[in-house]
Amino acid sequence: MSRLSDVNDFHTIGGTYHPDTKDLEGNPSPDAPYSHDGQHPIVADKLARKLSARQVQMIAIGGTIGTGLFLGTGRSLATGGPASMLIAYLIVGGIILLTMLALGEMAAFVPIAGSFCTFAGRYVDDAFGFALTWNYWFNDAVSTAADLVALQLVFSYWNTNMPGWALSLIFWVVLIFANIVTVRAYGEIEYWLSLLKVITITIFIILGIAVNCGGNTEHKYIGGMNWNIGDAPFVGGIGGFASVFVSAAFAYGGTESIAITAGETANPTKNLPRVVKNVFWRILIFYILSVLLIGLNVSYNTPGLTQRSSSVSPFTLVFQQAGARAAGSFINAVIVTSVISAGNHALFAGTRLLYSLSVDRHAPQVFGKLNRNKVPWVAVLATSIVAGLCFGASFIGAGQLWTWLQNIVGVSNQIAWVAIGITSIRFRAAVKLQGKEDLLPFKNWTYPWGPWICVILNIFIILVQGWSSFSPKFSAVDFVSYYLQLAVMLVMYVGWKVFKKTKIMGLGEMDLESDVHTISDVDLAATEKEKTNMGKVKRVLNWVF
Repeated sequence: MSRLSDVNDFHTIGGTYHPDTKDLEGNPSPDAPYSHDGQHPIVADKLARKLSARQVQMIAIGGTIGTGLFLGTGRSLATGGPASMLIAYLIVGGIILLTMLALGEMAAFVPIAGSFCTFAGRYVDDAFGFALTWNYWFNDAVSTAADLVALQLVFSYWNTNMPGWALSLIFWVVLIFANIVTVRAYGEIEYWLSLLKVITITIFIILGIAVNCGGNTEHKYIGGMNWNIGDAPFVGGIGGFASVFVSAAFAYGGTESIAITAGETANPTKNLPRVVKNVFWRILIFYILSVLLIGLNVSYNTPGLTQRSSSVSPFTLVFQQAGARAAGSFINAVIVTSVISAGNHALFAGTRLLYSLSVDRHAPQVFGKLNRNKVPWVAVLATSIVAGLCFGASFIGAGQLWTWLQNIVGVSNQIAWVAIGITSIRFRAAVKLQGKEDLLPFKNWTYPWGPWICVILNIFIILVQGWSSFSPKFSAVDFVSYYLQLAVMLVMYVGWKVFKKTKIMGLGEMDLESDVHTISDVDLAATEKEKTNMGKVKRVLNWVF
């Protein structure tokens, strides 16, 4: 492959980068890459690499922090108790860390819009990639809907005459506009909203420590008092403990989707490893410390914790304990922005997956159409419509619908983590067999035990976390919300495998060499572009001075 002078000369096609696939008359070139079935040449335009390192870093730190942490921790504390919540968040946080190390290794080697979903098709089985991508696309659409529903819950705090559904509808349109204009608009919105969340949680941690040590309205030392009242620290037995995992998975969910930005990240093999390495600190500081302080400062039997209202959010309660009278309004405003941010990120990720499905011939080709800013606008509209339909079901009750959507998204996230572990095991085994380990830009130091832990632990948690749907009495609706995605994933996998007669990819059959050449070209192009830009800056400075 020739080394081009600009990264924008490359097309993102079928999970990798290829030169122009059309001849001078606009027809498919004989050398055009083929879809997974090997029968249809793929002709697609390119995605623009316009997400800067600054934007990607901040999106990775705070982009996916949303209602799961701000509102979901209240329900987790009430149903499981402080110890169950802390242990569940520690376990899921460890799983996320191992998952991101495995994913970072692959994403740095082949930075593409489809990310782990495309990897599953290339390194395991095309049917596996097909089922996973559709599953995760639906997950992102439902996540967007969950955030729109959450807006109704948090907006009700101010008791205005404006109906909550109207506000959600307005922001639904805003999200569509932000994602359809240019990827830079998405990146800049995410940067500032993520920064606000990071600042808020940092203030919360400082205040939480002060409140626990006596800096509260009652001027008394709290310590571990709330761990020794009633049924604490474990509430609800094994059922309460198991139920916290799906809430934790929902809260952490989306961390893995940062790799989907790889297809539009400048100099990905430099920036993505940095993002992955920062995941540890993000988990420790923003999740574990927050959950620990919530369990120490807020009693599990505080009235209204399960209502998912910002007025009784653990974050609001801690601010109020510190004497902040406007704590409710402040936290509510932050939650509103975090909901918008999380919805924005979910819509972005879902759009890119639908785009990948299109270019891989797993979805109609219309979803691969790009506008002049290289944004898959048809995929944006399609994902938004599905999210809007899910959101429209809020007439059954916003609180109950949010719970069901939370369960569906949480399980879907865990399925993705299992898939990443399986794909990583296959990918690294092929790299080792073909003697290409020295070509990896970033190595997962936990291989092989890390990916195996991800697979085993996640499967176990998926199966047991629906315990509450069986006890104390069977709830058909809750059972469906916990296990629906498993059935959907299985049906899609088997259906596509039978229909296309796909086979599990052999380790020696994986074409890793083309990936090495491709990404080296992309990085060279990005580096050359950076040098060119720096040269322009120096010339301007020399002219001025």
